[in-house]
Amino acid sequence: MAGLINFEDENEVKQFLDNLGVEYSFQCYKEKDPEGCQRLADYLEGVKKNYESTAQVLKHNCETHGHAESCYKLGAYHVTGKGGMTKCLKTAYSYFLRSCNAPGKKSGDACHNVGLLLHDGRTMEGGPDPTAARQYYEKACTGGFAPSCFNLSAMFIEGNSKGLAPDMTQALKYANRACELGHVWGCANASRMYKLGDGTEKDEKKAEELKNRARELHGFEKERQIKFGE
Repeated sequence: MAGLINFEDENEVKQFLDNLGVEYSFQCYKEKDPEGCQRLADYLEGVKKNYESTAQVLKHNCETHGHAESCYKLGAYHVTGKGGMTKCLKTAYSYFLRSCNAPGKKSGDACHNVGLLLHDGRTMEGGPDPTAARQYYEKACTGGFAPSCFNLSAMFIEGNSKGLAPDMTQALKYANRACELGHVWGCANASRMYKLGDGTEKDEKKAEELKNRARELHGFEKERQIKFGE
């Protein structure tokens, strides 16, 4: 068994980290392990701050292995032009779509981003496509991604000119789901709908419970922001 690392010894820590990089490189390129490639990308990004090399590993792992998290991160790099990648929403969309359609812990985030880009329309020749956006929001929401549930609720509140009629029952359903997943504005919207009787019978008690839940979540968010800034 390897000895414990003395993290107060700068040289020992540096050697340990360098060895990690060698190990992850071996896993990725010799063993052809997609998870090893993702570990290498995380190492290059988080430890070495070498975003150009990170981008190349992500590209390799996405295009060679179809690794969902690598495809998602590569899409994010194309949104901002990070790591020398071309800043291009259409390219980002293509990588988010690959991630969405592959199993992985970032698939929900990727499906949500596909929905956002379809809803926004900047990546599509024909402009916004709310019908397609809804399909990807639904996929992400089903997977437990709260912002997609909230966006679905908003879509059903507003409706659109492309065949989606306002439906307050569906809007309430998705607002409740967003709230269950910890989305503060999902709770706030659901509270208001119970108070007004939109999509349901009026229920003052339920409205108050959800309003309190929204306040609680908002307090958690403020606390996290304060701790992060300390």
